[in-house]
Amino acid sequence: MDGSSRREELYEVFADHGRPVDELVADGLDIGREYLGLPIGFLTSIEGGTQTIEQAAGDHELIQPGESCPLDEAYCRHTVELDGHLAVHHATASDAVSETALQTFGLETYIGAKILVDDEVYGTVCFGGRERRSAGFEPEETVFIEVFANVVGQALERRRYERELEQRNERLQREKARIERIAETSFDILFQIDLDGEFTYVSPAVEQTLGYEAEALVGSPFADIITQPTLDDALVAYADALDGESAENVELDFADADGEQVVIEVNATPVTDDGEVVGVQGVGRDVTERKRRERELRLKNRAMDEADIGISIAEAGGDSNPLLYVNEGFERVTGYDTDEVLGRDCRFLQGEATDSGRVAALRERIAAEEPVLVELINYRKDGTPFWNQVQVSPVENDDGDVSQFLGFQTDITERKRTEQLVQLLNRVLRHNLRNDMNALLGFGDLLRDDDADTASLGSRIVNTAESLVHLTEQARELERYARYEREPGRLDTGAMLAALVEDQREQFPDGTVELDCRTDRAVCAGVELEQALAELVENGLKHDPSPAPAVRVTAVDDDDWVVCTVADDGPGIDEMEAQVISKGKESALEHGSGLGLWLVNWIVTRYGGSFQIRGDDDGTVATVRLPAIEAEQSVADVARSPTVLFR
Repeated sequence: MDGSSRREELYEVFADHGRPVDELVADGLDIGREYLGLPIGFLTSIEGGTQTIEQAAGDHELIQPGESCPLDEAYCRHTVELDGHLAVHHATASDAVSETALQTFGLETYIGAKILVDDEVYGTVCFGGRERRSAGFEPEETVFIEVFANVVGQALERRRYERELEQRNERLQREKARIERIAETSFDILFQIDLDGEFTYVSPAVEQTLGYEAEALVGSPFADIITQPTLDDALVAYADALDGESAENVELDFADADGEQVVIEVNATPVTDDGEVVGVQGVGRDVTERKRRERELRLKNRAMDEADIGISIAEAGGDSNPLLYVNEGFERVTGYDTDEVLGRDCRFLQGEATDSGRVAALRERIAAEEPVLVELINYRKDGTPFWNQVQVSPVENDDGDVSQFLGFQTDITERKRTEQLVQLLNRVLRHNLRNDMNALLGFGDLLRDDDADTASLGSRIVNTAESLVHLTEQARELERYARYEREPGRLDTGAMLAALVEDQREQFPDGTVELDCRTDRAVCAGVELEQALAELVENGLKHDPSPAPAVRVTAVDDDDWVVCTVADDGPGIDEMEAQVISKGKESALEHGSGLGLWLVNWIVTRYGGSFQIRGDDDGTVATVRLPAIEAEQSVADVARSPTVLFR
């Protein structure tokens, strides 16, 4: 059979892709041995300078599958260096075969070609015999060996590709099985959607989350189970995914099998095939409970922020309890912004008039990790004192250890002012009534005496009675003002003082009332302020024994305040009386003689102002400080909370 027929036979053998490559090579080796007339045929692989026999046909003890040797000692050393083939019919006389190879294998005749797999040298396919040929190899024989090497290389490439494909498929199957296991056991919903917007896959978790069977959703549009108003968001995310963009943390409202709303957080990515988007895949997580908790938390936070009282959370442990959170009510009560107080201990609210004993009791209970409630004077950011009801409760963590303290700060200034007013009225009325009634009883005893100066006693009785009547009128007036609703407004300082001075001049024509108003700003207070200032001017005129009493009224600016001063040149206020007003409280041994100055103090401090009075040999000076209000400011911008009855 000629060379062409042998090649055709070889092609037919290797055309059977269903058979293993080893069988094809074995048949090819038999065909080659018969055609070339050589007893030995073999296929080698070469790696790292070593030649290994992979398959062999014929009887040679060193040319058997598994045998190996250094490539430098093999016939194939020159074969892999050539582009075509190596053919030697008399090896002893040829330079192409090394002496070592000849002595080792003893092949006088050799023909071989290198095998390329994916353009890299895999090995060789060779034939040989111990006897030399009388003549060299014919062209058709060399073509045969090259064709043989070529079809073996193609077969090996195909086998490598098939093995890689098989391995990849095995990996894909393993990955698919892993994903399916995850999908079957995951609480999250895995899904795939095609270009028509229909489900092609939905994991079993959908039944637990939405109540639908996974198989029933396949083939149905995803939009059918998404409700407004989030359907538009879903369609936008789907369109973006088809454009190659990922969608992250998209919250959508789904309708479950019972018609109830379920919030699903969806992440989706495009599915591509050869670079073309063919669908969308993703995962959905039920966040309904989380959204409910978030709404509850927002509601609680809003309730805490909008509460009238101050709410704070402080860290437990150590000598300091730094603030971790304060609500808007805390800002309103204290005047401090959140960023000014976080990380600080609440001690910054304390000041000169804060009762150290109450502070010590508060700290002691906090150190003992016990709840506590105290009432003490604190100071706002602008320095205004106020009565603060502080309630602190320990908060335990999961381990039962106190980790924070929850605090409530309530401005109780109005209540404390009322309590002080009640105590004041009781004390003054009881004291003065007792003294004046004792005087009246004494006057009565004197009237029984035949030698009594009836006219003089009568005058004294009338004066005492008038004093009692005036006192009761002042008490009623003070109580009446205390009952008034607190209504801060804009009062024109100049116009108010001018009207006041004119009225006092008419009431006391023998006196002199001077006005020096050096401000064009208004004050923020209630209309009862006019009565308070009138009380001061009237006191200066009435209590001056000189025939021509004089009072000076001034008004000047002082930063955010307007300071009004009423000064007279009378005998001066009693030192104890001034101290009582300054301290804002009376005692059994230290008390005022009337209610007029208390009325002034009550009204001024009600609008966040302050009142001080002092006396000396040159007379009495009463000073009232009130919040100033500019023309462009509103009352709400300037109005201040009531302060304690001193400043």
